[in-house]
Amino acid sequence: MSSRRASKARAARGKAKAGEPKGESGASKERSREPEREPVRSKRRGAPGKDAKKSEQKAPGGQANAPASRRSSPPARRGAGRGRLARGAEREFSAGGVVVRGDEVAVIVPTRRAADGSRVLSLPKGHVDPGETPLQAAEREVREEAGVVAEPVRELGESRYWYRREGRTIGKSVHFYLFRYVRGETADHDEEVEEARWIPLEEAEKTLTYPAEREMVTRALEDLKEGQRKDR
Repeated sequence: MSSRRASKARAARGKAKAGEPKGESGASKERSREPEREPVRSKRRGAPGKDAKKSEQKAPGGQANAPASRRSSPPARRGAGRGRLARGAEREFSAGGVVVRGDEVAVIVPTRRAADGSRVLSLPKGHVDPGETPLQAAEREVREEAGVVAEPVRELGESRYWYRREGRTIGKSVHFYLFRYVRGETADHDEEVEEARWIPLEEAEKTLTYPAEREMVTRALEDLKEGQRKDR
């Protein structure tokens, strides 16, 4: 009996081995195929595969390209570009200063008149030359147009406006800085200025020609008053 049972067991094992394919078992083959499916799932979930990395490198501004449905219409372009504006309009960059001496501020009357021919009362300001920072340009313009040397305190803000010159539209951006008077005489201004003088800050806040410059004087006054409160 025992020999018959042993023969049957050997026969059963032989059939089982004959039914299995040579090489890896079924479970081993399933495990070996798992890594092949992983990249497919990653792409569907938006993982950064090779194609995604290429898209990120080509996308402007360092951002990945948007899906096709979002790229159907290009983003709107603003007219106020850094170099040129819409339809070829130009852009200029200037800097100026609110130079304070006690409760007075240095103002100028440029030789160039306003569009209506009237005299202009303004703050010293001018173009930023190549290689200059806005602050360096403001220091230079204060020295040239107001005739004085001053030390910077802080930036007050930026004004932007448009004007027409010889049939062209010019977009102008002016950075203003608060300065503290150090030395010099307003009579030492350059030839582009008709007159430079000191007037009370509160008067300048009302009488300067351009609203943006009046706003800068207001900010300077607020800054000085805040400093006085802290010193008490």
